[in-house]
Amino acid sequence: MLNRPLKIAAGLGLSALLGLGALSLQAQPAGKTELLWLGQASFKIKSPGGKTIVVDPWLSGGPKTPAPYKTDLGALGKVDVLLVTHAHVDHIGDAPAIAKLNNTKLYGPADMVTPLITLGLIPAELGHRFNKTGSVTPVTGIKVTAVAAEHSSLLVWKNPATDKLESHPAGEAVGYIIQLENGFKIWHMGDTGLFSDMKFIAEYYKPDLVLIPIGGNFTMAPEDAAYAIRNWIKPKAVMPMHYNSNPLTPGTLAEFRAAMQGSDIRIVGLSEGQSIEF
Repeated sequence: MLNRPLKIAAGLGLSALLGLGALSLQAQPAGKTELLWLGQASFKIKSPGGKTIVVDPWLSGGPKTPAPYKTDLGALGKVDVLLVTHAHVDHIGDAPAIAKLNNTKLYGPADMVTPLITLGLIPAELGHRFNKTGSVTPVTGIKVTAVAAEHSSLLVWKNPATDKLESHPAGEAVGYIIQLENGFKIWHMGDTGLFSDMKFIAEYYKPDLVLIPIGGNFTMAPEDAAYAIRNWIKPKAVMPMHYNSNPLTPGTLAEFRAAMQGSDIRIVGLSEGQSIEF
């Protein structure tokens, strides 16, 4: 099933795939979005306007990264928007290399982008610093807002002068509300534990699709994620992520589904390398 897109008829939208009456054709203008899961928290999103958004690209080091993305960053094509939620290696991953390859700005938490620049990982002109509640419009029609995440952030860098690893503070982790040209909103939560302002974020930004970590240990476990979705967020659809790539994050899709029993919120369950069009 890897690399096999889950397609639906053009114009029917995510509502047709998931049976969501609330997502009407009137609410969602014409156009489609393709969401490709590249493993862990890595996604390639093709917007209705044809722009490519890449989030948390842990590709060359990701154990479940599908071919050819693991060996060729050029397989992403032209990257128009590059977002990183925090500096842990399984999120920042290949982002500096992708920024330089595409001459594309790397958008991220201010105190993460600063050490990337001062340490020489990216040139200053390829870093954009912003923080929680801050919004950017990287390309026409796409708006990205940084929102809270309950997590840490640390940049580990090998100093070429000493050939030793160094740890550098990298600010605070964030999530992103990504609003596409047709108004559809995706909440990429990054890494996070439970926090009650998830309810506020959902009520204020009204995301349609939530990408939520379920692996446990470093983030919410399946039961935690299900509690947040059922009680605070209540989106039209949810897709679990940040599991199946690290033995220290043992949560599973099956456990999340079990914890969601009795809820009418639709679960989008993909395997690494699968894509979905809506």
